[in-house]
Amino acid sequence: MDVGAQYNPRTVEEVFRDFKGRRAGLIKALTTEVDNFYQLCDPEKENLCLYGFPSEQWEVNLPAEEVPPELPEPALGINFARDGMQEKDWLALVAVHSDAWLLSVAFYFGARFGFDKGDRKRLFNMINDLPTIFEVVTGCAKKQVKERSSVANNSNNKSKSISKSQGNKYSKAATPQKEEEEGLEEEEEEETGDTLCGACGEYYASDEFWICCDLCETWFHGKCVKITPARAEHIKQYKCPSCSNKRARP
Repeated sequence: MDVGAQYNPRTVEEVFRDFKGRRAGLIKALTTEVDNFYQLCDPEKENLCLYGFPSEQWEVNLPAEEVPPELPEPALGINFARDGMQEKDWLALVAVHSDAWLLSVAFYFGARFGFDKGDRKRLFNMINDLPTIFEVVTGCAKKQVKERSSVANNSNNKSKSISKSQGNKYSKAATPQKEEEEGLEEEEEEETGDTLCGACGEYYASDEFWICCDLCETWFHGKCVKITPARAEHIKQYKCPSCSNKRARP
């Protein structure tokens, strides 16, 4: 298990890249790959931890044997509470501890390589611009976006963007493009600019393909859920991995 012993980011930008990679891996575990994560957290096993890696991968494993460890350790024993509470509450709890762990790792690097007050503040501001894992997992980030937008125009703007960019071939999958009309363009940019991917938690980018789940109405980068524009044209009703797992799990 390699949680960073051979990777030591030394600048604010490197530490932030490390943070984003680990964060992306943890979000995968708690959203698009939650079924696998759920199975690995067997309460019958020993204390287990959820690790995120700079490579955007994740792992459920035992804590490090050496004391003190090379990096701060995640919360121990996340598997013990799995069957003792509702799944959504358990995932939210793991998400909170994952957020705390990410911050501790980032500022561990900051302390180790002598970041001054200005560097620490800049690092925190860069981190704080991203939604927390808890916000992504519980949908709080999505709710905050809706609160900043007009409730009446929310669904209308998405529908206009989808129908114009894809010719009404399908209802939910779309590659967001600039509107030809200046007024609609401003509304669309305001709407999609605050949209977050339900898998990686990153914001909308104009050159990326997006698809929306017909059940939970959450938007995803196509690459995050492995859906291409060509494949999306043949999907009548798209269900994201999370909604598919909920229906499949007894």
